[in-house]
Amino acid sequence: MKSPCINICQIDAKSGLCTGCLRTLDEIASWAGYSDAKRSQILAELPNRTRQYPEAGERG
Repeated sequence: MKSPCINICQIDAKSGLCTGCLRTLDEIASWAGYSDAKRSQILAELPNRTRQYPEAGERG
């Protein structure tokens, strides 16, 4: 399963999310070891994170 990384790797101090992919540092670090089900769960949460933390999703 492909990573949501878009090579904009900065952590938003307020939300703790990457401004590029909207994942947490733990999710980024553990991505390769996650099952496809866990990765799918995270990917499904990304649109909600965009709505909840719009400043974190400023992608350039």
